[in-house]
Amino acid sequence: MREHVESVELRGALSRLRRTTGLPVVFGGLLRDGRALRIDELNGAVTPALRGLAISTGSGLGGKCLALSRPCAVTDYPSARHITHEYDGPVSAEGLRSVIAVPVVVRRKMRGVMYGALRDALPIGERVFDAAVAAARDLEQALVVRDETRQLPAPPPSEPSWEEVRQAYGDLRALAPRVADPELRERLLEVCGLLGSASGASVSPVAGAHVPGVTLTPRETDVLAAVALGATNAAAAERLGLRPETVKGYLRSAMRKLGAHTRLEAVVAARRAGALP
Repeated sequence: MREHVESVELRGALSRLRRTTGLPVVFGGLLRDGRALRIDELNGAVTPALRGLAISTGSGLGGKCLALSRPCAVTDYPSARHITHEYDGPVSAEGLRSVIAVPVVVRRKMRGVMYGALRDALPIGERVFDAAVAAARDLEQALVVRDETRQLPAPPPSEPSWEEVRQAYGDLRALAPRVADPELRERLLEVCGLLGSASGASVSPVAGAHVPGVTLTPRETDVLAAVALGATNAAAAERLGLRPETVKGYLRSAMRKLGAHTRLEAVVAARRAGALP
């Protein structure tokens, strides 16, 4: 489940990177058990050549990025002189020339690498470079929140699938406002209420979450549910069909009501008060 959730975050970060930069191909992978890195997410690729590729520290551009823990780029991958060339076959099969690799580092620990590439031998511009670094930072933030919320108090061991319950609750809160059929939308929100009540949460499908002395609106509850799953503001906006600025507004309002100073504090306060499962 953890690997699946983190892969969803990586997929979203790559999608945003491609959209904001116009790079035709983006791809990446996360380290599994802190050891092996495989390319398991691709966006814009026309061949399967890169999928599943195992990247060794020090080998190729990504391996250099892993070894140095900093962004690395080449203008013409096949002829680049400052990287090794173990992966020339898959890179050439995909037709990639100019490539950038950016590390994903959480608390000084390497967690993965994100790549962006052109099919022409052109320099990676400063705008694209900055966007790639920003995308990696967003992913790092999401992984930090996920790591910390995973350590929050949970129900007894007799309920081993609690993280799945929280994931389902967040997914349904994000889906319900997009459903045009009012009866189906109401039913989805009723299911949200059932999932919330499984932990003793007091969540009204219509009025949102009720914390002693505090009433959260439905959208504030939606945003907190997304943040509890580790979503960045941009990712939460995509999930909820909102603008990132709107998400920030709802989050600030919820934090103010809960007396929280950070995103994590807001999630902790909401869960302890029974406003989120």
